[in-house]
Amino acid sequence: MSEKQYSYAVGKRKGAVARVRLYHNGTGKIEVNEKTAKDYFSTSEMVGSLLSPLKISEQDKNFDTVIVVSGGGLQSQAEACRHGIARALIAQNAELRPILKAAGFLTRDARVKERKKPGLHGARRAPQWSKR
Repeated sequence: MSEKQYSYAVGKRKGAVARVRLYHNGTGKIEVNEKTAKDYFSTSEMVGSLLSPLKISEQDKNFDTVIVVSGGGLQSQAEACRHGIARALIAQNAELRPILKAAGFLTRDARVKERKKPGLHGARRAPQWSKR
């Protein structure tokens, strides 16, 4: 596949980072970490989330997609893939930007787990206060 022309983008969510390649003149095949998307992601909702930028822009049969994703959990990996696919679509065709932006696929969801602080049980949970 490496001799074909492709568009490249990186998608992120929480600790997950997805490196996405959209190969031009494809058949709609999606590969995630050398497995099919249905084999890699356990639920159909995650696969649907992954495919949503391609479906909303009506490009789902025009590209072969190869994704290398690492970090985070499966749900955040699926959302990182969605973010990366949307960015790669724009790199390939800038006219798709308003459609993908309106659907919210271009916004990087920056919410991450807050770190634990010293003297607390968690990020914010303090030890139980005792008067005496």
